Amino acid sequence: MENTREGQQGNPYIVLENLSKWFGDVLAVDDFNLEISRGEFVTLLGPSGSGKTTVLRMVAGFETPTSGQIYMDGHAMQDVPAEKRNSGMVFQSYTLFPHMTVAENIAFPLKMRGIPKDEMGAKVQDALNLIQLSKYGARLPRQLSGGQQQRVALARAVVFNPRVLLMDEPLGSLDKRLRDDMQLEIKRIQQEIGITVIYVTHDQSEALTMSERIVIMNLGVIQQIGSPDSLYERPTNQFVADFVGDTNLFECRVDAIAGQTCRIRTDNDTSFLIPYNPDINVGSIIHLALRPEQILIAAEDAPSVPNSLKAIVEERIYFGGVIRYMVRFGGGDIVMVHQPNRIGRMKIDIGNSYQFYWELSAPEIIGVDQKNVVDG
Repeated sequence: MENTREGQQGNPYIVLENLSKWFGDVLAVDDFNLEISRGEFVTLLGPSGSGKTTVLRMVAGFETPTSGQIYMDGHAMQDVPAEKRNSGMVFQSYTLFPHMTVAENIAFPLKMRGIPKDEMGAKVQDALNLIQLSKYGARLPRQLSGGQQQRVALARAVVFNPRVLLMDEPLGSLDKRLRDDMQLEIKRIQQEIGITVIYVTHDQSEALTMSERIVIMNLGVIQQIGSPDSLYERPTNQFVADFVGDTNLFECRVDAIAGQTCRIRTDNDTSFLIPYNPDINVGSIIHLALRPEQILIAAEDAPSVPNSLKAIVEERIYFGGVIRYMVRFGGGDIVMVHQPNRIGRMKIDIGNSYQFYWELSAPEIIGVDQKNVVDG
């Protein structure tokens, strides 16, 4: 009897259940669990060696899980070979056939599935229209730009209406401007045809731009799952806070609790306030993340906010739309500050002292070490 899950409306479309994968004595993926809705765009994000591509290859059927189960549309996939899973795949290398025209490349998966010729032509033309290359069907791949070739690879992956589109670092070989354009193009196509996408990247900006949900991985283990804004604004641990965007990380001791605020102090004696949190006590050692764009600069007196400290500007890095400053507080803490590069911005000089301030709720607690609580 076929091993299935109920495929009723409202149930997850793809279920990855307790997936683990060993390569010899190396555990590449450790107890991975994820549910994906039909039409959702989910990104697996992490550094090299985090296990994200191994997960994708197990979904595709190119790797067999050591343990765990994969369900697609209610059907278990453990005995289904890759070619029978009805998955579209796009790689970093375009893998287009150089001797075939664009139209022939796109038609190839249809031909392999025995689609009649009279249907094939219409499907190929629809795919060409989708990627906005309707007049390029007769060209060879070498006559296209890198971005155009990647769009053809995408069209070939979706022309047969697959269950899921799997994308493994598809933009890695493109320059930055083209990569940025292709992010929006892939998202447009995904939304237009409503296909479910599992996307793999190590590029945080890609993940934040394109995804409905992001799965952050490290050393084969899921670190956090959430929407782009929740991961950026509310990281649950130091790895996520440090990997997604720029951030300042502090290890602090709780000095005092008064009403709805807590006074904390870093090892370098920088002291400031955070909101009261029931998980911490006087003497708790906590870990904080403070995004550099949350720190503002005042010429002299800062506005009336709980946290306002003086610091000396030690370094200035120009990024075009943003200017990054590395500033040193009195005790020695080095903090990153981002200032938007806009007309009328305050001029900041290296070596000068300025007032830096942030809202009470700006720092995010990413860890509490209750083992190190000491009497205050």
